[in-house]
Amino acid sequence: MEGNYCYQYPHPAITADCLVFACDGAVTKLLLIERRHEPCKGRWAFPGGFMNINETADAAARRELQEETGLTVGELHQVGAYTAVERDPRERVVTIAYYAELDSVAAVEAADDACRACWWSLDDLPELAFDHAEILRDALEKRKYKSQGKR
Repeated sequence: MEGNYCYQYPHPAITADCLVFACDGAVTKLLLIERRHEPCKGRWAFPGGFMNINETADAAARRELQEETGLTVGELHQVGAYTAVERDPRERVVTIAYYAELDSVAAVEAADDACRACWWSLDDLPELAFDHAEILRDALEKRKYKSQGKR
């Protein structure tokens, strides 16, 4: 960045979250991590985290997924941006959520900010941290439209 321009407005933090769906026979499963740190320590969430200054949001989603679960995925589909003012108690945080589809459940190993990483049946999900239930609803709707050939 050039010059000495001083930006006069506060900067929100930006995070990226990655929902990963996989088939386990006839059951669709979702990958969740148990949070190692506050806020929401011990609660289940999507793999994700803060975007670095030198990366795109989808690169951040891929990096966080790999750091927290050891998993890499192919195509990412953007779910949306989530901007509720108080969605994160630490500070003003905007998240960009993505989802990926796997043909089958893959081995995962929790690391970094995750103390556990597990595949959960969509019919038996735990209570989710932050606004992740809203993000999940939106992702499921996007998946439904995509499977019907709609945008």
